[in-house]
Amino acid sequence: MLKTVSAGFGYTALQGIAAQAAANETKEINPSGPLGAKKPHFPAKAKRVIFLCMRGGPSHMETFDPKPKLSADNGKASKNQNSKLLGSRWKFSKHGQSGIEIVDLLPETSKHADKLCVLRGMHTDNENHPQALEQMHTGSFQFIRPSLGSWTLYGLGTENQNLPGFISINPLTSLGGLRYYSSAFLPAANSATLLGDANRPIRNPVIGNVSNNRLAPTGQRQQLDLLQEMNRELLIRDQDSRIEGLIQSYELAFRMQDALPKVMDVASESKSTLARYNADETFGRQCLLARRFAEAGVRFIEITHTDWDHHGFLTGGMTKNCAAIDKPIAALLEDLDNRGMLDDTLVIWGGEFGRTPDDPTTDGRGHNNKGFSMWLAGGGVKQGMAYGATDEHGYEAIEGKVHTHDLHATILHLLGLDHEKLTYKYGGRDFRLTDVHGKVVKDILA
Repeated sequence: MLKTVSAGFGYTALQGIAAQAAANETKEINPSGPLGAKKPHFPAKAKRVIFLCMRGGPSHMETFDPKPKLSADNGKASKNQNSKLLGSRWKFSKHGQSGIEIVDLLPETSKHADKLCVLRGMHTDNENHPQALEQMHTGSFQFIRPSLGSWTLYGLGTENQNLPGFISINPLTSLGGLRYYSSAFLPAANSATLLGDANRPIRNPVIGNVSNNRLAPTGQRQQLDLLQEMNRELLIRDQDSRIEGLIQSYELAFRMQDALPKVMDVASESKSTLARYNADETFGRQCLLARRFAEAGVRFIEITHTDWDHHGFLTGGMTKNCAAIDKPIAALLEDLDNRGMLDDTLVIWGGEFGRTPDDPTTDGRGHNNKGFSMWLAGGGVKQGMAYGATDEHGYEAIEGKVHTHDLHATILHLLGLDHEKLTYKYGGRDFRLTDVHGKVVKDILA
């Protein structure tokens, strides 16, 4: 065990102590670390996830759920007081051999219609943004629970020990947003590594202090060995899992110094690739980084696009947002497919809920948790499929209903994990992502 070090010791003495500590270390807390690759419960269809989070609740009747009856009833009184029905401003067209109808605001994404599995019967429990976003990420809006990405990392580990296993680019950090990416009671090493901040959009997200300008790698390693010996002694004494998470985070940070900058440097990409992704803009750069992280072995990648909360200025907002996401998403799907990665990469698009068919304004929509759309691609789901439906005006899901818990169960299933068996004992009981709910949506499995 390492004893107290006198303040009078110089660097040479510390070198000797660090070397001796490393040599005396006979028992690893966890030889492969908490992020070591693990076997799934059964053969997996997907190895990794890319979640395209559309914060604010995209309107399903303006994206992937055409409502001709709503358009025909435009201006008529709705079932909600002081509101009138509002038909969509845009036309829907059929695309691909599957004939999936997609709004004309998304011409590039529409070219990949035959890759998509559109869920038109989504529903969730809460119509407030913070709570609905938290349930979409963690399965609960009432209690602090681990993120979907954290559960994925806990169940499978990561493929690249030199990079984080769970990365969120331009994450939401306000309104309780940090809870969306937290490991909660799971080991701390399963939390997300955050790049950037959705409240301060940047074109090129970076991680601060990833390099050390004062010490060479050899000196850093010796310094870290000394620190880690003290941390291990503290862990043995206090038996606090957060300390083990700290130990692992220090080791990961050391390894990341070389690996992470290389993955995040897009200078090697061709001009045509940068143009396809529209990589000079924030969302385009996120999609390109997501592909690069996926190639490098990151298990769960989330990227964020904000401002889908269109209570007013629906026309301008939808036009602007769809233009921002259309090319980058198409480029991501194209590249994953061309590189042979789409089959084992599950891509998810959607927000926390949808929108109402009416609104007190003449150019807006309210919150709607009873019916909305999301889509999945790759990773073992059926292609060119529209599953489920909302009613003729789009108020609520009536067929093929998929609750957030069902979506989570299905995502884990595609990753080879049984949502009822992926548990963690905490506070005297076994917890899981789906709590006591959730069923795998077998109809969409390839």
